[in-house]
Amino acid sequence: MAVVYLLSSGLAVSDEKSSGGFDCRQLDRLETPASPIGWLERSLWASRCYLFQARGVRISGDGVRTLALSRAIRDGVEREAASYLDGPAVVYEGHGRIARDSLSGLAVGGVSPSASLPIIDNHYRVSLGGESRIAGRPSVRLDIEPLDSLRYGHRLWLDRSTGLPLKRVLIDADGQIIETFQMTELDQPTLYEGAVAFDASTEVPPQPWQLGWLPTGYRSLALPQASSIDSLPLGHRLYSDGLASFSVFIEPLATPDRALTPGLHRLGVSYAAVRHLRVAGRIYQVVVMGEVPPEVLRRVAAQVEYRPAVASQPRSATP
Repeated sequence: MAVVYLLSSGLAVSDEKSSGGFDCRQLDRLETPASPIGWLERSLWASRCYLFQARGVRISGDGVRTLALSRAIRDGVEREAASYLDGPAVVYEGHGRIARDSLSGLAVGGVSPSASLPIIDNHYRVSLGGESRIAGRPSVRLDIEPLDSLRYGHRLWLDRSTGLPLKRVLIDADGQIIETFQMTELDQPTLYEGAVAFDASTEVPPQPWQLGWLPTGYRSLALPQASSIDSLPLGHRLYSDGLASFSVFIEPLATPDRALTPGLHRLGVSYAAVRHLRVAGRIYQVVVMGEVPPEVLRRVAAQVEYRPAVASQPRSATP
């Protein structure tokens, strides 16, 4: 039987043993948030519940790129797409209950977004930074400052009417802007008339590929079952602190042309740390990548281990 519980903002979420849901129509009845965390919570839910089409611009060290953006929900399952309109033709698509919000950069994952708020509050300082006008819409700015060196800072401009993120600035430890994303046009967003689904648990079954070190505040998000080769489970693991995320990929190197050079690689605003491991006479490639400080990625990659007889948990980090 489903259980209904209330969030700090008064929103009601149903929770069951295996899955839960959130009735998006509740957002239409909310009052304007009175605190920075209230605005962040509203934004996390808005990013799950509004349907829209938009145009945006992404500015980074690689230059300026324009994008077409869309978000839809069908039968409670979310679908989003972003396609670049200039330069090389690139299209990103995501659907299902596990997805990073590519528009705001918020790693909401497949669980209740509000479950991330206590973690965010422990590792970031969130404050209001004034109001402005983005894409022709009044917005509220949130300043999100990390409390350690294991993550980047953020500035978010949220649509005052819906809570949708209209602009995001990513900031490194030196206060330098790494990337700016901003919507330039936003068609009137529509609130989904129904419930969105999310996984109630992010428990990941024990696997022989283990992280010897995991930054404090990051947790593993459930993903589809990884494939296996020669009884060595492989695939993709995703870790998030509610705002930032990084991925770990492991694959066998069957041919040299698939090998990446070990070390740290710059990928736009992200980095990738690459390491090669020999297990049972075979070489495996470990790639750790995400929008987190490069030293974090390097340290995670350096301590990935294959421990088939041990189902231990990663050791927590110290800042």
